Amino acid sequence: MKRISVDIGGTFTDCFFAWNEHYIESKALTTHHNLALGFNAALENACSLAGLSRKDVLQEVDSVRYATTLGTNALIEAKGPRVGAIVTHGFEDTIHISRSKGYGAGLDPQKQGDMADAERPTPLVPRNLVRAVKERVDSVGDVLVAVQPDDVRKQVRELVDNGAEAIVVALTNATENGSHEQEILEVILDDYPAHELGSIPVLLSSQVSGRKGEYVRANSTIIDAFLHQTMFHALNQLSANLREAGYEKPMLVIHNSGGMAQSNSTDALQTIHSGPIAGVGGAQHLSESTGIGDVVSMDMGGTSFDIGLVPEGGVQHYDFQPTIGRWLVSVPMVHLNTLGAGGGSIASYDRIHKSVSVGPESAGSDPGPACYDRGGLSPTVTDADLLLGYLDPDNYANGFIKLNPKRSRFAIEEALCDELDLEPVDAAKVIKRTVDEQMAIGIEMELRSRGGTVEDYTMVAYGGNGPLHACGIAARAGISRILFPPFASVFSALGAGNLKPLHIHERSSYVVLYDPITRSLFDEYERLNGYIEELELRGREDLVRQGYASDEVKHRLEMDMRYGNQLVTTAVTFKINRIDSVGDVLSVIRKFSDIYGDRYGQGTQAPEAGVRVQTVRVASYIEGEVVRFDDLEYGGDRTVPESVEHREVHFVGEDEALETPIYDAGALHENYVVHGPAVITTENTTYLVERGWRVEPTPQGAVWLLNESASQGSPSSPIE
Repeated sequence: MKRISVDIGGTFTDCFFAWNEHYIESKALTTHHNLALGFNAALENACSLAGLSRKDVLQEVDSVRYATTLGTNALIEAKGPRVGAIVTHGFEDTIHISRSKGYGAGLDPQKQGDMADAERPTPLVPRNLVRAVKERVDSVGDVLVAVQPDDVRKQVRELVDNGAEAIVVALTNATENGSHEQEILEVILDDYPAHELGSIPVLLSSQVSGRKGEYVRANSTIIDAFLHQTMFHALNQLSANLREAGYEKPMLVIHNSGGMAQSNSTDALQTIHSGPIAGVGGAQHLSESTGIGDVVSMDMGGTSFDIGLVPEGGVQHYDFQPTIGRWLVSVPMVHLNTLGAGGGSIASYDRIHKSVSVGPESAGSDPGPACYDRGGLSPTVTDADLLLGYLDPDNYANGFIKLNPKRSRFAIEEALCDELDLEPVDAAKVIKRTVDEQMAIGIEMELRSRGGTVEDYTMVAYGGNGPLHACGIAARAGISRILFPPFASVFSALGAGNLKPLHIHERSSYVVLYDPITRSLFDEYERLNGYIEELELRGREDLVRQGYASDEVKHRLEMDMRYGNQLVTTAVTFKINRIDSVGDVLSVIRKFSDIYGDRYGQGTQAPEAGVRVQTVRVASYIEGEVVRFDDLEYGGDRTVPESVEHREVHFVGEDEALETPIYDAGALHENYVVHGPAVITTENTTYLVERGWRVEPTPQGAVWLLNESASQGSPSSPIE
């Protein structure tokens, strides 16, 4: 396997380079004005470590995979074209009315409860760029009113005259029959051919989302159109950079569905949060291959803190209608909870609560934290970590970034010390405690809302700042087992390298598997199997179009199921792809019951209310090589390594600085054990071992961090 996978984050561009059995991790600062420059720097460093030339690598490597937050950032900054929308006559205000709770979408619970200041987000489509056409399809897909081409031309010309740079077509009941949207597309292409300068992107809602719901389907398509231009130019820039260096294969882009595809088979909407979701995919593969049980993944980078859940068995949680920015959308997306807390998150004084607030604003990579000495004036989490003695100013990011402690002290003193009446070091402790508590609360809420028990989960911590804050977060969340996976600082990039070429297609369906009124089981097998066959065909066509053989394509059937009219919907994955008998129906119901009981407690199942299928989903994919994870157990004797130095380190909860042993990467050998308090500095990250915790490395480079008061088992079996 020869593979390059890259995660382009808000602060760092992470690169995981696999050359046969040789694995290398590399980082560089993200260059927002030209993403290719940051990629080139990270790859050059990786090639240098491997003793290879960049040109030779790109000519021989089998794939280059990108995960990027570019689409997320463009949406936050509201940078995009003027989007126009064509809707069914009578539905002109649906987008702007949104839903009754539309004012709270994307906000934290506290702000959602602030009804006095409630405001709906400004729509990406202005009201004067919405046009209606006279047509109608009913709820089962029958045409009631046909499309009138002259009417369509009139509405399209008005949109273009008013400055529309992209057009969304979102008609009522298009999921049941998308022919009217296709007819409108043909009319537009007839007047504005794609080969002429007057052409504009046209996106159809029936191609973006297969779920019912006019508002969320329209939102999904609008966001896709809004990000289309930004992603098109950025991915073309990255692709051209590869071409110039001799790479001739298609560039692959990570999707938020947990798969990947060529850039010409990728919607802009599918790239939102793709980097963090690649990390969840890596955690899923780690859980499946090593048997560590339930996992909560924690990715703390420079800009954000991302939480993902992987219950035992590797079944991912999906968001059925995720909120992207301030907008509810309808797209199959692996569930992810993102907090604005990373190494670059800015600490400020909250005058209302008379406390320190951390994030969501970030210093990013330019200018970066104050200690980067690049003009940043605001104190960040990284500045606090440096001032507390956790970071080596001369050996941060493998020595590529020299840190200036004086800048950190000045920034914290100016922004916080007078308000808090504290010395800079004590103010830095407040920042550290605040951000750890913030993230611990996020993990606890995530686990409880998804039916998990904190004590049953292992925290898999990665990202550049994950090992630095894991002890503080886990202690406050009540988690006693932390695993830093191999290549933890670039684990999302590693996860991107393991993802499969995959396309997910879904459609809303009303399938009652058990009807409590008639006490009967579902028997319309032909109808349900017809849905499945249609979705499999679409997935196969997607993959064959990208050059894969038809017989290589595999399919996985998933259904979103619930009891009766419950709001809780659970995604269930099946080993069968067809429902042909009563036995199959009972098997599906039993699988749903088992998963529901595991997540929400045995006895909470309610089959007496009926069992329904809300959505049928088919994942079509190609199997491929993956990075192999070794066993996480080690049966040998352990000794305490020699420290390379001692320095004064300030810990939260300790009044005075502690003379703390400092270790280098050599301490992360499987023959060693390190007891806290300690600091371990490696090329790409720093491990902070607080009092009461111990470090136990494993042969491949994974590192266990165990709470000594909670884990009395043998070091050779830390997961017991």
